[in-house]
Amino acid sequence: MKIEFLGTGGAMAIPRPLCKCRVCSEARKIGVPYSRSGPSLFIHGPNILIDTPEDIYFQINRSSIEKIDGVLYSHWHPDHIMGRRILESIHADWRSYPPNNKQSDVYLPEQVAIDFRHRLGMGDHLSFFSKQGYINIHELKDGEAFTSNGAVITPFRLEEPYVYAFLVEDKNHKMVIAPDELNNWKPDDSLNNIDLAILPMGVAEYHPLTGERQIPQEHPVLQEECTFIETVEIIKRLNPKRTILTHIEESDGLSFDDFKEIENNLKAQGLNISFAYDTLIVDLE
Repeated sequence: MKIEFLGTGGAMAIPRPLCKCRVCSEARKIGVPYSRSGPSLFIHGPNILIDTPEDIYFQINRSSIEKIDGVLYSHWHPDHIMGRRILESIHADWRSYPPNNKQSDVYLPEQVAIDFRHRLGMGDHLSFFSKQGYINIHELKDGEAFTSNGAVITPFRLEEPYVYAFLVEDKNHKMVIAPDELNNWKPDDSLNNIDLAILPMGVAEYHPLTGERQIPQEHPVLQEECTFIETVEIIKRLNPKRTILTHIEESDGLSFDDFKEIENNLKAQGLNISFAYDTLIVDLE
């Protein structure tokens, strides 16, 4: 299996439109790996796309993806779903009549399917795509897995009840992918012996290099979001062989160069943690 990070930003991409801060100005001038688009990744082998942010069109066009066999959604938040028209763009046959549309499977974990029925028009939109023959929708009950090209993918709820992570296993490897929302999550023993964990970074309450507080202690986001410090503690509990952090927020004010320095500091502590960037490909073979 190979993991291709299509987009590694968070709710706000980098550069943020019209922002003139150091991080955004640098990203605007240099591009990748300093720039970060919306959160999405692709698993080569199973050929599964996870989430479709607004940027998914250009993410796929610059990627090495040749075929998408399935699309998997983690939760309903706009930064993860608002590029859903890619399902039509990939599959619709506008030239032939009757049309010879292509089709892929769309997998919705139990709560995601429920939320899609009443949030942001997602349910109606996917239903339309299904009637047009662009997609085949599979609603998965909690605990239900599916198989794609020999890999078994099992969605499971995190502590926030509306969001899912995914256990991905083939004959050689076992990994966990959590696209977002680790707040209060405590991994259990069923996730022991993970080769790779892909997790959201968490918000930088304190600057990871200077220690300076960046988010006021009374800010409500600290009750709603996992912090970077808390994410590191989750990683220690999970104890994977390797961890890659993604979903990196523009508001944290950290550049690609900052993250390389943070990586070195973490490695000095014996932690095999790195930070993803757009277009990164990780081969598990």
